[in-house]
Amino acid sequence: MTAAEEDSTARPAVVAGRSRVTRLGVLGWLRWTWRQLTSMRTALILLFLLALASVPGSVLPQEGIDPAAVSQYYQSHPALAPVLNRLSLFSVFAAPWFAAIYILLFASLAGCVLPRTVRLVGSARQRPPRAPSNLSRLPATASYTTALPPDRALKSAAALLGRRRFRLHTGDGWVSAEKGYVRELGNLLFHMALLALLFSVGLGGVFGYKANRLLIVGQSFANTPTDLDVFHPGRLVGPGNLQPFSINLQNFHAQYVASGPELDQPLSYNASLTYQTQPGAPARHYTLRVNHPLVVDGVSVYLIGHGYAPVVRVTDGTGKVRWDGPVPFIPVVQSTMTSEGVIKVPDARPSQLGFAGVFLPSAVNVGGTLESAFPAALNPRLSLIGFSGNLGLNAGGAQSVYQLDTKGLQPLRMEARPLVAGQSMTLPNGLGTVTYLGYQQWISLAITYDPGQLPALISGFAALAGLILSFLVRRRRVFVRAVAAADGQSTEVTVGGLARSDAAGGFESEFADLAQLLRTEHDGAAGAGPQAAGEPHSDTSEAETAGAGADRHEAALTSPDGE
Repeated sequence: MTAAEEDSTARPAVVAGRSRVTRLGVLGWLRWTWRQLTSMRTALILLFLLALASVPGSVLPQEGIDPAAVSQYYQSHPALAPVLNRLSLFSVFAAPWFAAIYILLFASLAGCVLPRTVRLVGSARQRPPRAPSNLSRLPATASYTTALPPDRALKSAAALLGRRRFRLHTGDGWVSAEKGYVRELGNLLFHMALLALLFSVGLGGVFGYKANRLLIVGQSFANTPTDLDVFHPGRLVGPGNLQPFSINLQNFHAQYVASGPELDQPLSYNASLTYQTQPGAPARHYTLRVNHPLVVDGVSVYLIGHGYAPVVRVTDGTGKVRWDGPVPFIPVVQSTMTSEGVIKVPDARPSQLGFAGVFLPSAVNVGGTLESAFPAALNPRLSLIGFSGNLGLNAGGAQSVYQLDTKGLQPLRMEARPLVAGQSMTLPNGLGTVTYLGYQQWISLAITYDPGQLPALISGFAALAGLILSFLVRRRRVFVRAVAAADGQSTEVTVGGLARSDAAGGFESEFADLAQLLRTEHDGAAGAGPQAAGEPHSDTSEAETAGAGADRHEAALTSPDGE
């Protein structure tokens, strides 16, 4: 054949191949995409991506958990923080890309698990298969002769296997028995619980919400969107869905290790609260501690942080008090609670005022520089730097209460000295005075409502139970064939066994015991007469005529799976 002829014969195949690709069509491509998405490989890849995407949520501070730490990160990394924010790395679990991975994983697992669930249900209900023709080819076999006729030998074997809770299937000259269907129940339970777990997580994301509130001692708040510092509602959560409780912070007390290698480490945080479940309800007292949340109407309120709020009074150039109250400062050194904060006085006249300050709970002089030596307020000092000008609050953009934009401000030449409680500092150019009056303490609360939390916990335990069942229970089959021997006076009995799942081993010994038990049953039935071989009479059941000798031997054996 010439090259031209070969080309002419090959070309239709190529064209035919192209036509087959073309005939795939849109519906065909959708089916192919669905098969790829619902494959176990894709599910594992998406599960790995979800775990990988969760890492930044554990490493970086999150807006929904600790907004103060996010503000501190902005101060420490002014160039990197905006880039991370654009990537939604400060709110990972609410990011669109995280939701996309989660939805794809849910669709992949649902498409993979649901068909498998149907197959598992069918597998759990099916009868054992018919016995193979040649049992000697099975991994475990045993054979012996008995004086019982073949039909009586098979009936006796079926009775014994039934008592040992094997599922039976009988035919002409054979008995098929299978045990370990609880394994399929475990697989089914695991797959259903996995779907329920994903559904529970989604339920919390749709009908739940998360919020944060910084609360100074003596202050209170109501559980409303306008009274919360940070509010992340679920997709179907509105203001009317929030539980109408309110909380008042009465007092806060922290204890720290005062000496030894664990110096500065916290011993306890105790926040004394009063709360009302709804307006007009009686006030109840509760001591809030770390990992001991307050639960109100299914909402959990956690203590996640605390700090100091210096109490400052600012008098402007006209002699009017423009600010008088506590200002939360954010800890920048956790071990000593050295804290930084800002004070903004937009109503000051003749010029707006701003202050950036550092609060030292236990100030000590280290080489001519004041530092905090202990997190408790043993020697509190407040250092302030003043600015005047335009604070930029009317520029239209949002500003953080923990940051001071100095673009439109001029620094004030002030005496650089830390203030003790009761001391004042006069501002230059007749702009007024600032007085440090003392300090209050504040706590940071994380408010979480997750209706899917309990279902997720139950689903997790159910998945674990199903996994344990599927690992511990062995699916195994036993086949018995009985045929008349060549002499016509005895019966040849062949027993074969097959373990469908025996990763831990142990089926060989179980099969050997079972084969010996069958032989003892047959020998005992043959010696006891026709009734012991399984022939019923007017008032004796088949189970009662199995043979006393076999019953004693069987009682010495225990089921390896406890089914």
